[in-house]
Amino acid sequence: MKISGFTMVRNADKYYFPIQETITSVLPIVDEFIVALGNCDADDKTREKIEAIGSDKIRIIDRVWSEEEFIDGRIFAHETTFALSQCTGDWCFYLQADEVVHEKDHETIVSACNTYLNRDDVDGLLFDYFHFMGDYDHYLPFHNWYRNEIRIVKNNPGVFSYKDAQSFRKGDNEKLNVIRIGANIFHYGWVRPPYLMQSKKKEQDSMHHGREKIREEYESKPPEFDYGPLGKIPVFKGSHPKVMEKLMTEISWRDKLNYTRIPSPDWPGMKHEKFKYRLLTFIENKLMNGRGLFAYSNWNLLRK
Repeated sequence: MKISGFTMVRNADKYYFPIQETITSVLPIVDEFIVALGNCDADDKTREKIEAIGSDKIRIIDRVWSEEEFIDGRIFAHETTFALSQCTGDWCFYLQADEVVHEKDHETIVSACNTYLNRDDVDGLLFDYFHFMGDYDHYLPFHNWYRNEIRIVKNNPGVFSYKDAQSFRKGDNEKLNVIRIGANIFHYGWVRPPYLMQSKKKEQDSMHHGREKIREEYESKPPEFDYGPLGKIPVFKGSHPKVMEKLMTEISWRDKLNYTRIPSPDWPGMKHEKFKYRLLTFIENKLMNGRGLFAYSNWNLLRK
């Protein structure tokens, strides 16, 4: 059995994506790792960071991102599907450039790949998620933050990245049949210095709605992102992946975070703060053992 890792990325260094940690977190369990590397800005060092990992498993493929696809995040799905097409493994393990795997889950992941390799009804494997906000201590077990997603797919014809690379589908837009394996993805997309968080959001919003529209929208926004009152967000009690240890010691923006329960006067708020989402979160976490109620589901869940 062979497992391929793959991702697509551009300007990871410039916008504080943990691209080295993303790749190295799965290198011990993959036979190759494909990186579809977009045309980065001149001041970005993403290629250098990837090459510094020093693994012959990594294959970088240079890509040019077409601005014609900077609507609805289509560029992300296009580049992810391309990277998938370059994989040669039986299974293909997708990680976005801000997602990291814990070493304690390596055995679970490999075991699941072996177990379901010859089950023709299984298209992919479903992971659980930890979403972190502001720093590495606070996370978001809230209703409107997705709790699961497909991150490993069989290397079958017709599988493609769905919408803005959130997930995968096959054939004529069919949902994949998946097994939930109990392994976790650590998502650090909302952990970076506030000024870079705002810059990253502007860049990403541009790829969903067009550069001109977003440029005008952000002219009235502050230069730094407001993460809100972190005192209202649960503290993570578990351990982070070992590959994150160095990056976690380098956090330098704690003085810019609000650790109280009181938002700043001009804080715009976030979706999970709304009453209906807080109510749904309470029901899910307290009464349903973390299972989502009316939750997003882009798959058909199979029994093990």
